[in-house]
Amino acid sequence: MFKVGEMAVYPAHGVGVIESIESREISGNKKNFYIMRILSNGMTIMVPTDNAKSVGLREVIPFKEIHKVYKILRERDVEVDNQAWNRRYREYMEKIKTGSVFEIATVLRDLYLLKSEKDLSFGERRMLDTARNLLIKELSVAKKSPEEHIENDLRAIFSVNY
Repeated sequence: MFKVGEMAVYPAHGVGVIESIESREISGNKKNFYIMRILSNGMTIMVPTDNAKSVGLREVIPFKEIHKVYKILRERDVEVDNQAWNRRYREYMEKIKTGSVFEIATVLRDLYLLKSEKDLSFGERRMLDTARNLLIKELSVAKKSPEEHIENDLRAIFSVNY
């Protein structure tokens, strides 16, 4: 259960703040909703409190778990999937939709590695940006560090200008 003012992560949208908990009547049934504002774009999402877990709403990664994300990003002994870009895109999108910070880190790493081998499709470039932005925002909140510092960490890990 989240409280007003707490940060939470909504899959594929990223970190947001619980602005209120409100009751609404829907089809004659009274339900409670988290009213959540996504930090990156200001979008407001209503999440039913009784199935918040099933839609993937979760706490921001704990500070002590951050090193696992960086370990995933630094790993280079991985085989990047060389299947058709659209199949790869679907698989990566499924990983992003899980909302798992570790899956998002895997997508970001794999796309950066792939980018060093060949040009990414338009969709893959957008997905790389999405994964990078989701990761930067969550790590920034988890580390209580400015987003610029996280961006610098990523630049150092991938030794690229993005």
